[in-house]
Amino acid sequence: MIGGMAKHSHDRGEWRQHAVEELRRAGHRSGGARSAVVDLMAGQHCCLTAQDIFDRLREDGTVVGIASVYRALELLSRMGLVRRVDLAEAAYYEPAHPGGEHHHHVVCDRCGKVAQFEDEALESAIERLAGRLKYSVAEHDVVLRGACPDCRRRGPAK
Repeated sequence: MIGGMAKHSHDRGEWRQHAVEELRRAGHRSGGARSAVVDLMAGQHCCLTAQDIFDRLREDGTVVGIASVYRALELLSRMGLVRRVDLAEAAYYEPAHPGGEHHHHVVCDRCGKVAQFEDEALESAIERLAGRLKYSVAEHDVVLRGACPDCRRRGPAK
């Protein structure tokens, strides 16, 4: 992580409870793959791919199909409960916290590692730019790409 470390002011149980309530309000049943995905996502600091989620669920002994994971993520994304972030040639998903917790990502082009960061100066610069452009910016994503500390220590890519 760079800049200010991403702060997690939201309780993960709070996000899980919010997601379960929103799903119930929209008429979706609890249980199965969707609940397993919600439970796993509630414990995440940052983003995961659908394959990461599938693998972690399997490691925990949860029998679920990859197609069910994708369907659950699509629904959660449509409902605004998870945010899809396209990074490192893959789609990643992370909880969308009520109240707008916000961070950006840095991606290693060599190993694909993804980390999150916050930077108040960057946020201020984006606000100033929006004003100069006379745009009302509702949301934004910043993705920085480069080499992580581990890959930099290994030397130039071959």
